[in-house]
Amino acid sequence: MRSGTGTVAVIGGSIAGLAFASAAARAGAAGVVVLERTRGRLADRGIGLCVHNDRAAELTATGALPAGIPAHPLARRRWVVRDAAVGPAGRVIWEQPFPFHSYHWGLLWRGLREATPDSVVYRQGEGVTSVARTAGGAEVRLAGGAVERCDLAVGADGYRSVVREAVCPGSRPVYAGYVCWRGHFDARRLDSPAAGGADWPADAVSTVCFLGGSCVIYRIPGPDGGLRVNWVLYAVPPPAAGLRLDDPTSFPPGTVSGELASHLAELLEREFPPYWGRVLGLTDPEHVFVQPIYDLETARTTAGRCLLAGDAASVVRPHNTSGAAKALQDASAFEAAWRRAGSWDELLAGYQDARGGAGRELVALARRLGRAQVERTPDWGAMGAGEAEAWWRGQLAGAADIGGQALAS
Repeated sequence: MRSGTGTVAVIGGSIAGLAFASAAARAGAAGVVVLERTRGRLADRGIGLCVHNDRAAELTATGALPAGIPAHPLARRRWVVRDAAVGPAGRVIWEQPFPFHSYHWGLLWRGLREATPDSVVYRQGEGVTSVARTAGGAEVRLAGGAVERCDLAVGADGYRSVVREAVCPGSRPVYAGYVCWRGHFDARRLDSPAAGGADWPADAVSTVCFLGGSCVIYRIPGPDGGLRVNWVLYAVPPPAAGLRLDDPTSFPPGTVSGELASHLAELLEREFPPYWGRVLGLTDPEHVFVQPIYDLETARTTAGRCLLAGDAASVVRPHNTSGAAKALQDASAFEAAWRRAGSWDELLAGYQDARGGAGRELVALARRLGRAQVERTPDWGAMGAGEAEAWWRGQLAGAADIGGQALAS
């Protein structure tokens, strides 16, 4: 479509939202507004994430991933089991290549925000309660009651998306039956006597394996220029916690109940190699939170003048290590579809063709990985490198790797 065409409202101002806003501005939208419901500093979020090296190179080439954002190189992944005969750090049953870079969510967000064109209007504290399709565009209803009109509404508002209802009515995330505990701390604490010391190279991801779950531990860039340790532990929550998880929810830092905190401490004591239990114990309580795991596949990513992006389009369990890459790929495909299109209909059809199947494939792979690493864990301790590699290939079921697929040319 020609430059100066139409207005775009992006609902949600995190990674997917910023990427789509920049893509629309670069492609030539007459006006782009981002509506972000939170008022706090998004850059303060400390969660870690990883992007496959191939996806990062691809996204840098499309302009979706700005250069210069701090990233920490990772090269290998070690699968570890508790084994008292070997030592406090446990036994490595398999080491596989892991060609990824890790990011601090807040630093990635800040880099995307700084790269957003000046023409984009970013409005915080603007909650959106609903989006309605109209004959010539979309109507966005704000929490205060006002209604704003646009030529295209982009739902980049995550797994609890309100835009999704306008595209796929009644489509909601489904609880997978387990949660993840997440946390992070300053990597300099690894040198303290409390950690106990172990050989953990900076380029290695450690996956601690136990009956009924697993835990991924790796370093990420810190906001002070140093490194932080980021960890994600998957397991079934205790029945006594009485959690109601059918409706999408999460437990932010500082709100984790005593029951959940006690269960985590017992799990570390019972199942983890002592060294790795001590490592997770270095996390301050205010930096621990619980995230229930959900799945969602949508039948389509567009309807009328509404479009879904990132987690609003598909909720993929984190085992894939593909969430950020998928959101940025969605934005790249959107920009490419815009440049090829001669009309709004062609733009939306092009985006659907490019990204409609990608989310479903990622959801299917993540379900297999979730069953294998949490719901139906193998006898990890009986596995050697050959058995572990064969087990892993079986879960991939023909997929080249985790981290997402290459963008269609």
